[in-house]
Amino acid sequence: MAKHVLVIGATLLDTKGKPVAGLAPAMSNPAEIRSTRGGTARNVAENLARLGADVVLVSAVGDDTTGRQLMIQTAEAGVNLDYVEMVAGAHTGSYIALLEEDGQLAVALDDVRVMQTIDAAYLEARRDLFTDAAMVMFDGSLGEEAMATVVRLAREAGALLCADPSSARLAHRLRPYLPYLHLLVPNEIEEAALCAVDFAGHDPTASLALARRLTSAGVANVVVTLADYGLDYATADEIGYIPPSHTHMIDSTGTGDAVTAAILFGMLNDLPPIEAIRLGAAAAALTLQSPDTVVPDLSLDMLYDHLIV
Repeated sequence: MAKHVLVIGATLLDTKGKPVAGLAPAMSNPAEIRSTRGGTARNVAENLARLGADVVLVSAVGDDTTGRQLMIQTAEAGVNLDYVEMVAGAHTGSYIALLEEDGQLAVALDDVRVMQTIDAAYLEARRDLFTDAAMVMFDGSLGEEAMATVVRLAREAGALLCADPSSARLAHRLRPYLPYLHLLVPNEIEEAALCAVDFAGHDPTASLALARRLTSAGVANVVVTLADYGLDYATADEIGYIPPSHTHMIDSTGTGDAVTAAILFGMLNDLPPIEAIRLGAAAAALTLQSPDTVVPDLSLDMLYDHLIV
């Protein structure tokens, strides 16, 4: 079996509302509302598959209409879904995002209870997936025992590990595993939570300092998404900032997932870390300009067309 990328985590239905005339509290507000496929791990898997990688997704959905539709859409992108559990009697996970008028996230709700199915025993029974993986990516939807099992099995198999916290509320779960991560892709708020400091607002300079703190803790490559402000990054050899290259932001949802996937794809194809990170910046630009959580026609050619030279 050829080496694949093993992606473990949530598959969700994303529902996003964006006000068209300001946001007033305690009342209904006119808005653009749409639902699309989502979930950090599922988004990373779809982005990777659209770029041409061999991807296996481990996740769980309910045995319901939403779960079946998400499975169909994800399979159409080329993701291997043989290890996605369809759980009878459970509801497929959901994510509800309320956006500002400029597309920034104001507040969100998530329900990932179905992911309790992907526990330590489930993963142990499928350890061959780790043996055959070149890289393993996981998100913060996993329970603590499941996360510890993912890290252990990946290390035993010699696969490179990548993580996305998914939420600042869940970021603390990753702290014990920082020395084992080849790639970590938080946003600014998640980065602050990982470093156990208060988030003081958008500040690329402070973000760079925290990224360097994470590399000092053992992470090989840290890339911090700054919404529509670009990316900060820190590697073993350098730190830096890549400015945004999009012309107009529609929706920031899914940006970090696209960044993660593009960087993983670059690393999978032996690009130097900074070149892989530049691919990630191009993926961010494309995703910010799309109303979809994953750009539906994403391709490697599109990424190279949006590279900042």
